[in-house]
Amino acid sequence: MESWEFGRTVRRLRDRVTPEAVGVPAGRRRRAAGLRREELAGLAGISADYLTRLEQGRATAPSAQVVESLARALRVSVPERDLLYRLAGHAAPGLDVVPTHLTPSVHRLLDRLANTPVVVYDASWTLVLANAPYDALMGDTTTWHGIERNAVWRNVTRARARVVHTPQEQADHEARLVADLRLTASRYPADRALRRLVGELKEASPRFADLWDSDVPPPPPDPSRRKVVDHPAVGRLTLDCDTLVVALDDLRITVYTAEPGTEDAERLALAVVIGTQALIR
Repeated sequence: MESWEFGRTVRRLRDRVTPEAVGVPAGRRRRAAGLRREELAGLAGISADYLTRLEQGRATAPSAQVVESLARALRVSVPERDLLYRLAGHAAPGLDVVPTHLTPSVHRLLDRLANTPVVVYDASWTLVLANAPYDALMGDTTTWHGIERNAVWRNVTRARARVVHTPQEQADHEARLVADLRLTASRYPADRALRRLVGELKEASPRFADLWDSDVPPPPPDPSRRKVVDHPAVGRLTLDCDTLVVALDDLRITVYTAEPGTEDAERLALAVVIGTQALIR
């Protein structure tokens, strides 16, 4: 019964969301105002066939990750997200778990930055959302899965990246990230996924293990807040990098901009155009 109710609720929420509200081109030939199945499936990162089976009650027990992805794509409120969790047979995330939900107000903020590279991380520095301009600038994030989506892991294992750091800048950046993750662990001691992440990071990187157990205070915040990005099509560009913290939801929103009228601004605009076109193909 609950699987049927889950599917019916997803369908009702899908019918409620207009394409314009989630950045999907509406087109001319639409029978209804809501999202098509394939559109919601694409936004949630699942197959349209699986979404069909969910809505029809033929697929049971969707994972908590699928439920969260659907809730995020549908831009539901916290009570509606919690309802989806319960109907799927999961306990709704409590206050003792690192939040990953994007509220409608945060979505509206991101909509206003639709042409600017923006990435959102949760308090464990696991990627929640990257918009198309960010992927165009930094490389496609949609292929990242599991621990690959964690910025701490990507830095301490020196995963391939377009941001250019000197060795000292890289070391300082890693130390700040690990120190921030340690603070997160102290705020969410009951979060089993967070404990598992820390264990995986220790196994993957002796550098992380040393930083995690170190009593040395991390470097002070980077005063410059500027990043050099080596883009394969437009070359190097220096950008302002500002991270905004959504206190209530414990999210980190990082925005990349360039001063208008500069060569860096021109290169950023070109990188976004070229990269977006490449991602669409």
